[in-house]
Amino acid sequence: MTAVATKTPASPGPARGSGSGADGRTAWGTLRTVLRLHRTALLVWAAVVLALSGWLVWLTEVAVKDELAEWEACERAGQDLCDMTIGWVGYSESLAWVGLLISYGFVAVAAFAGGALIGRELENGTARLAWAQGITPARWLTAKLAVPVLALTVGVTVLVLVYRWAWGAHQNLTYNGWTGDDAYLSRGPAGLAYALCALAVGVLTALLLRRALPALAVSVVTSGLFAFVVARYRGSFWPAVTRTSTAGVDPPDNAWELENGVLIHGRRTPDVDYWACDGTAAEARRCLDDLGVTGYYTTYHPESHYWPLQLVETGVVLAVAALVTAAAFLLLRRRTATASAA
Repeated sequence: MTAVATKTPASPGPARGSGSGADGRTAWGTLRTVLRLHRTALLVWAAVVLALSGWLVWLTEVAVKDELAEWEACERAGQDLCDMTIGWVGYSESLAWVGLLISYGFVAVAAFAGGALIGRELENGTARLAWAQGITPARWLTAKLAVPVLALTVGVTVLVLVYRWAWGAHQNLTYNGWTGDDAYLSRGPAGLAYALCALAVGVLTALLLRRALPALAVSVVTSGLFAFVVARYRGSFWPAVTRTSTAGVDPPDNAWELENGVLIHGRRTPDVDYWACDGTAAEARRCLDDLGVTGYYTTYHPESHYWPLQLVETGVVLAVAALVTAAAFLLLRRRTATASAA
């Protein structure tokens, strides 16, 4: 008797066209893993945002009441320097500390990205374990970036909005002008741009060094140096105003003065010691004539230049962040391709 071969039915697999659904489930699973792995960091970040926001609200709505009453009494009594003796040593100082924490919080972001987010997983082999389970390196890095990017965007935006409100609420009690380290970054989108750039720098550094502690240290130093360099050139991000006069120039209130000096035969010269020309008016004039002084000039940014300067700086920092992120993905692809070939 001839045996009839029976064909075993193939095990059911994913239907044609269902790959996108599987990819979606895999992507969500990767994001969920990142959320679970870094939930402590996310909770700490949420607590920081709530604490700083609450501190600002308390300063502006509660703590300032006594200082406002004291300042108004000082003004009614006709005393001088009421803002310096009252507001500057209390409300304004506390506000400045919050502003500094918001402005330079990107240093902590760089440390987290270089150490805990990427460096630790590369050092202990967790990343390679994930790649061996069907998660591509590119998808792994995308998930690693997506979660902190979303958390930073929401958190920093909240802090910037709350700080802008608090900073403008009682200007008569504050000494921190719009160009100060505590007020410039913490009132605009540049603060968020620096945080995102620090995240990208930390990721690239961790991929280069593949060790948590060295990556943490190098990320912090690199992000700080980058911010320092950008701050040095901040005044050139938008055309400044230059005023000249034959009798001296006083910039407007709250202006950011970049340079001042004298005109030597009509040419701007900032380093002439014209203050040594003293004595009688005729003697001073004769001294200035001997130096060739024909007038004075001042170059400055008025307060209305805050937003142009802020937006240009934001664009510069975000462009650097995009380049660093692209470099991180290229490096990861090259490293994983080399490892697979070996």
